[in-house]
Amino acid sequence: MIPTSQPTPPTLTPPIPPTPAYEPRPQSRLGRVRLRQWYGIGGLVLSLLVLAAMAQSILALQEIGNARTTLLNHVTPATLQAFQLNGALAAQDTAIRDYAATGEARFVTTYRRAIATEAQTEQQIQVLLRDVPNAAPVRNDLGRLMAASATWRRDFADPLTVDGKLAREESRTGSRLFGEVRNTNGAVQQGLGTLNAQVDQNLRERVRNLYLSMGISSVVIGLAALTLVLLIRRTVLQPVARLGEQSRRVAQGEFAHPLDISGPAELSELAAIVDSMRHRIIQEWRHTAEARARLDEQAAELRRSNAELEQFAYVASHDLQEPLRKVASFCQMIERRYSDRLDDRGRQYIDFAVDGAKRMQALINDLLTFSRVGRFTKPEEAVSLDAVLERATDNLTRLIEETGAEVVADDLPEVPGDRTLLTQLFQNLIGNAIKFRSDERPRVVVGARCDGDMWELSCADNGIGIEPRYADRIFLIFQRLHPQDEYTGTGIGLAMCKKIVEHHGGHIWLDTEQEPGHRGTTIRWTLPAVGATDRAGSTDCKDDDERADAQPDRGPAGGGRPR
Repeated sequence: MIPTSQPTPPTLTPPIPPTPAYEPRPQSRLGRVRLRQWYGIGGLVLSLLVLAAMAQSILALQEIGNARTTLLNHVTPATLQAFQLNGALAAQDTAIRDYAATGEARFVTTYRRAIATEAQTEQQIQVLLRDVPNAAPVRNDLGRLMAASATWRRDFADPLTVDGKLAREESRTGSRLFGEVRNTNGAVQQGLGTLNAQVDQNLRERVRNLYLSMGISSVVIGLAALTLVLLIRRTVLQPVARLGEQSRRVAQGEFAHPLDISGPAELSELAAIVDSMRHRIIQEWRHTAEARARLDEQAAELRRSNAELEQFAYVASHDLQEPLRKVASFCQMIERRYSDRLDDRGRQYIDFAVDGAKRMQALINDLLTFSRVGRFTKPEEAVSLDAVLERATDNLTRLIEETGAEVVADDLPEVPGDRTLLTQLFQNLIGNAIKFRSDERPRVVVGARCDGDMWELSCADNGIGIEPRYADRIFLIFQRLHPQDEYTGTGIGLAMCKKIVEHHGGHIWLDTEQEPGHRGTTIRWTLPAVGATDRAGSTDCKDDDERADAQPDRGPAGGGRPR
């Protein structure tokens, strides 16, 4: 047995002599005035001043917000769109002249695309400037620009796309018409610059007005607050300081010292409450010290029990299994050495003995694993269930190959937990799904969907199924629904799954509400999402909510990725 040391029980403080509860002495007429009466008028005046300042600031901020919105959401985007419009006009001129020079059809395509960009950009500028004050001249110039551009296309560009020939006279006409387009575009750019400067100046003026009003309001509120502070100091702070000094004397050990405070009625009542609380704290401290001593004794007993349990685990894993290994080895040795002298009945008896020893070894190992779940806590980490599933299926490779089973799964999330325990969970569930198979080829589908701050996972198969009346019994230790000669096992697998899931803060159950005609078993369990315990916003589960909804649990006939 692992030796343990007895903790020293805490020493209780010597009894404190009882002291009479504090009774507030009679107050003068001024002392009977309550603080809310003192501060009512002062608070009302200060509140009115603050409300007036807030109203002025809110109005100024609203005006600043409107000016900023006009500048950032209307004028500036319109200016950027005007640059894009200028590029579209230049692209049209360049494309049509390149087409006239080369005759390549791709320049016509570029020309058409630039026309579409021009129309779209002009419409966006009109929408942006529709509610902007003083934007009418810019919108008028923009209309003239569109008219000049349309004239240039009608009289020069569009005919050129038809015959593809550019005469010298037509070239001069096109240059003259596009010059008008360029001049009008310059007027639009200049108008937008002027409008931008006006809106920016308006914003600056409103900011200056806000600072001025805030400065005046701050001075007025500061004077009122100073008056209120002086009132608070005289009626509250000084009496509270006296109360604090007397409380410190009590805290330093003068438990019999009563609290005697003169001041407003509220502070007198507070002194009485604090004095009463002093008595209760002393009593609670005594009770707490006694409870702590009992808790230390129980902790020591628990450490002794854990040490004994560890010793038992060591004995069970070594000393108890050694005789079983010898029984199995000697039985197999007898079978090999005397096989020619044994009849079928004798060999059958030896097989029974070997099988019993191996079953006992498996039972001991499963019991040890079951008892260790949750007792050896590893640091919590984000575990990829895809990797866990892959590791579990690797451990079951022989069983999967022998039965021809197919294991498929959706994309699985990451959860906080113990990688080894989660691997054991998946291995037990998938192993059970394959072991309790029907005549069909075993098919196991592992699914996951988001449910609030938890992940709901499922393991569905097309096996022999479980009746709903056994939904609770199957998760109890040593509970079997089938004889040992039909299906091997120790009856601990699902109980271990339940313990692992609950150790991770989840819940496991048998799905008894399956679709009509569905054959097989579906086990469902929940696990916390990454960050679920300290979530302050979105989480892994919530970020994958759309993916989980798009890939619901399909059951044994569903899709998924093969494993």
